Amino acid sequence: MQKMHKIVLISPTATRPGFISKFFRFPPLNLALLAALAPDNDYTIIDENIDTVEYDSEKIQKADIIGLTVMTAQAPRAYELADRMREMGKTVIMGGIHVSALPEEALEHCDAVVVGEAEGIWPKLLEDCEGGKLQKIYKNKELPDLSDLPVPRRNLLKRKNYLGFNTLHVSRGCPFNCFFCAVSRFFGARYRFRPVKEVIKEIETMIEADKISFWRKAIAKLWDKAPVDPFAFLDDNIFGQKEYARELFEALAPLRIFWGGQASVNVATPENEDLLKLAAKSGCRFLFIGFESIDQSSLTGIGKKVNKPEMYAQAVKLLHKYGITVLGAFVFGFDGEDETVFKRTVDFAKLIKLDLAQFAILTPLPGTRLMEKLREEKRILDENWSRYSFRTAVFEPSGMSPEELTRGKEWAWQEFYSWSSILRRLPPLTNLPRLLVYAISNIAYRLFRRPG
Repeated sequence: MQKMHKIVLISPTATRPGFISKFFRFPPLNLALLAALAPDNDYTIIDENIDTVEYDSEKIQKADIIGLTVMTAQAPRAYELADRMREMGKTVIMGGIHVSALPEEALEHCDAVVVGEAEGIWPKLLEDCEGGKLQKIYKNKELPDLSDLPVPRRNLLKRKNYLGFNTLHVSRGCPFNCFFCAVSRFFGARYRFRPVKEVIKEIETMIEADKISFWRKAIAKLWDKAPVDPFAFLDDNIFGQKEYARELFEALAPLRIFWGGQASVNVATPENEDLLKLAAKSGCRFLFIGFESIDQSSLTGIGKKVNKPEMYAQAVKLLHKYGITVLGAFVFGFDGEDETVFKRTVDFAKLIKLDLAQFAILTPLPGTRLMEKLREEKRILDENWSRYSFRTAVFEPSGMSPEELTRGKEWAWQEFYSWSSILRRLPPLTNLPRLLVYAISNIAYRLFRRPG
């Protein structure tokens, strides 16, 4: 009989402690899914953003395997934890997109790495570990089929410490292959989907297990038809394949849930209005959209062909028509931009009445073509991975100094969430649910987000 391992899975922190990092985040669903891939083991999940790693705790003292998921900004803390755990005699396994990009670097701090997705790998890794045959690198020969995935073990997550969203995913991969993104490289240049029937079954299971939280209490009188907390689809583009999206939305409609997700701006066009209408009918109330830039030259330079700045205003108007709150994401630091880009972008975001906006600094993550280009041009200034958090400039921009880029980004945050801006972008007072979400979100960003 195979040994039952005692396993602690950790998502290291990459941010300073604070309200946003502690509450405005989703639980590490990837670790809950990992625990479901080999369920006959004793798992503990620690998310350092809402909990602490206590080396002398019983769970860690008795653990024989420590697993760490690592994005780039988490890497220094992950390596610190890994080194300490190995000193304690633990077997340390690392995975995640940073480790997938730089496996040899990670192996300086751990016993084995998982490159890419863990389906088909994790049970074999545990078996090898038990038999003393642990390999250094585990990688699937082909991208995994997303059919028959186990249900993530959400019971291992301390949900009460999060802001009350049910999270799940239905797809992986992306065909756009943008210059600054590594999704296509590590998850494939085409969309892979879970069967809709399996997604619906998982949602029904979550509805049965759901408990009323902060969000549900806040909106109960306004959205009394929703039986549970809002759902968040973590996919890069929930509308990525229209036929699949249509099938999914038709299946979601009878469940009476409210949900949000990520989408490309081209979903909100007249030719796609029927699909957008169906999404709203199925419960879509929130979309995160990567506008990236208001300059076509910047979008062309990063290969974001689907984005056309001239369509942004009409897209937001159409989304608002169906009661969908829009969070638009913008990136500063593209070649050709100068210091005028900050005011031009914020003025534009106000003009089109974006409900919410995020402003980030272009960051050359390992594994991206952007990193390769900037290295060749000798423009990388810093490889302290903790600074690769999209908050500070780690490369030499072409049209301004790194300090000007960082200051401009901070000004954009402060200006967009000024009281005058919040009042100017106010939704119609007749749409109380959207107005409530707008008010809570804008005030939270204004009060709790800090520069840096």
